[in-house]
Amino acid sequence: MTGLLTAQGARGLFAALFAVLLWSIAPLLVEWAAALPPLKLTAISLFAGAMATIPMSRKARPVEKPRLSRTWQLVIHLLLPLLVLGAVSFYLMGLGKAPTAKAALVTYTWPVLFVLLSDLVLRKRLSLTVLAGTTIAFSGTALVLGPQSFNGELSAHGVGYALALGSGLCWALYSMISQLAPVSITPVLPALFLTAGAGAAGADGLSGGSIASVSILAVTAGVVLGLGPYGLAMAAWNLALRVGSTAVVGPLAYLVPVLAAVFMVLAGVSAPDWRLPLAGVLVVTGCFVASSGRTPQGRALPAKSTTARSQ
Repeated sequence: MTGLLTAQGARGLFAALFAVLLWSIAPLLVEWAAALPPLKLTAISLFAGAMATIPMSRKARPVEKPRLSRTWQLVIHLLLPLLVLGAVSFYLMGLGKAPTAKAALVTYTWPVLFVLLSDLVLRKRLSLTVLAGTTIAFSGTALVLGPQSFNGELSAHGVGYALALGSGLCWALYSMISQLAPVSITPVLPALFLTAGAGAAGADGLSGGSIASVSILAVTAGVVLGLGPYGLAMAAWNLALRVGSTAVVGPLAYLVPVLAAVFMVLAGVSAPDWRLPLAGVLVVTGCFVASSGRTPQGRALPAKSTTARSQ
């Protein structure tokens, strides 16, 4: 609780809560933007996200630009845009090929994937609590998807669920790299989003995408998706990862599947299904168990120079 009592800990806590709330409305916005092809929606949302993060990137820019190794330059300027492009495009394509609420739940297993990757990279092993938490979390997904394997629905939507899981893996990798990076990612977010958006636009053009018959509602939902869940939320999450307590910030992301399912039902997009809230609770519980075995610390990373982590 000590981290919560400091100004920096409170800053990270509120930034994480803000990101969680924005992420929770993402499936609803995607549903409203369903008239747009996935790659076109990806490009629109990423370009909007770039615009949303410009003010924060300028504010977070360090006074003295730290030097980065060639490896970290490639990771930040090439790998991260590819991960964002994969995360957003896989997510939108997955939701287009499977029921929205259920595919979103698969993507929202990414926090436990983040814990798994962090354990493997930082501790070089998987603890029993992490393995137990992973089993519980994925049992939540199995609760939703399992019954479908007996009536042929799983095979019909299998590609969608696989894409949703790929999106979750991309987000987990992005979060781990953002946490390990020797500098804050926030100052480069606009360039990162623009690069990923250009990739999506190029892929859409090569696939024969057209701008004809575009719904104003769909475009508006796509822009809001970029401004909120993929713009402001990403900047807030990067800040939370840098200054917040790992023991507090990490578990907050596990609230997303539960809130998202609630918002979808309240908006009338998804029919009430007793499996969805129970699955969400299992995912949240599993992620809490997985993260409980890690040593709490005020920061997710070893201390770095003030310039390198300037916010």
